[in-house]
Amino acid sequence: MPDRNQRIEYLIKRRDELQKRIAAIKADYSKGLSADFGEQAIELENAEVQAEITRVAVEELDKIERELSQLGVA
Repeated sequence: MPDRNQRIEYLIKRRDELQKRIAAIKADYSKGLSADFGEQAIELENAEVQAEITRVAVEELDKIERELSQLGVA
């Protein structure tokens, strides 16, 4: 089992990755839909996938934040 410092380092790195992923998806959502109906259909299908990716990322991020808090890291 990794020592405490290695675990904290891993959790912080993973937290940063998840925060970037979530921010990128939110930025993509904020662009809105294309004017082209064909593109809109594809974008709406992608939105479902992105929503699930976001949900899973937020769930994992919450777990990481709780563990970091338990380890005394802000």
